[in-house]
Amino acid sequence: MTKSLNAIAQKLMTQGQGILAADESEGTIAKRFAKINLPNSLDLRRDYREMLFRSTDAMRNYISGVILTEETLEQSAADGTPFRAILADVDTIPGIKVDRGAFPMPGDSGEKITEGLDGLRQRLERYASLGAGFAKWRAVITINDVAPTRNNIRANAHALARYAILCQEAGIVPVVEPEVVGDGDPGNHSLERCAQVTGEVLENTFKELRLAGVDLSGMLLKPNMVLPGVNSRDRPSVEEVAKRTVEVLKEHVPAAVPGIAFLSGGQTDEEATAHLSAMNRIPFKPWPMTFSYGRALQNVALRTWAGRRENFPAAQAAFTHRAHMNSLAALGEWTNELDRAA
Repeated sequence: MTKSLNAIAQKLMTQGQGILAADESEGTIAKRFAKINLPNSLDLRRDYREMLFRSTDAMRNYISGVILTEETLEQSAADGTPFRAILADVDTIPGIKVDRGAFPMPGDSGEKITEGLDGLRQRLERYASLGAGFAKWRAVITINDVAPTRNNIRANAHALARYAILCQEAGIVPVVEPEVVGDGDPGNHSLERCAQVTGEVLENTFKELRLAGVDLSGMLLKPNMVLPGVNSRDRPSVEEVAKRTVEVLKEHVPAAVPGIAFLSGGQTDEEATAHLSAMNRIPFKPWPMTFSYGRALQNVALRTWAGRRENFPAAQAAFTHRAHMNSLAALGEWTNELDRAA
């Protein structure tokens, strides 16, 4: 089992490839659709995911895995072809979001705790039977005047560990996502405050993973980058963000982890790409680093598609471009000039 989990994790970390996060909940995708004046219908959700998954050049060359929702894992394209078959044709591993969302933590700290452990063992068995090779669970860590509390960090770390060992029991690679959010209220924290909290969160998360008996060689980490809050006066350079992020990760993430796939965390498309590329230009890291982006891969493609199947080719070209740029970033080879020229 250990060998097969590590093999899946290594394949997800194929050099120059990354993970497409297409696991927006129904509520989240409704907000995305509303911005382009689209209703949140089953057919439109299907068409949108079909447009992405049938971007053959992007999927085959730049995307190693796709995080799906329960709906999408069993869904088919308009012509009846199962999405799982479409992904298999381009050698892309299907994954599944298994948490049930982040809910208010008891107390007055404004923090959240992720739920979804009840019945997870049975759900994972079913997802594995449907071909899911990996899963994702997101913990949300808030920074404000009283948060994060030690209680919240420990509770989320413990839930991540329980999720991860259940995944491995089912033969599924857990993607462990402890996200220190930058766009919470008030969102005015500094780069250094984010670094300190991110380090504490990672330290507690790996402590709980070890206590739970999780095989670190059969998992992936999906962390935030070390960034100031969206309302902060800090304006660090791309190189400063990259340097501080790598420093925190090297201090707290064991070398046994097969790879790190960053979330974009509300950054612009180009910011997420630039920061990833700068990190990959830093030498002597014990693990490969790539992307696991949602919005930062899909923004332009979503607007270009605009709910019309006749826009598939143009939207797929936009998606392929962004995937290619992040592929270059995963190799440390992206430049602004290449992005604009392509």
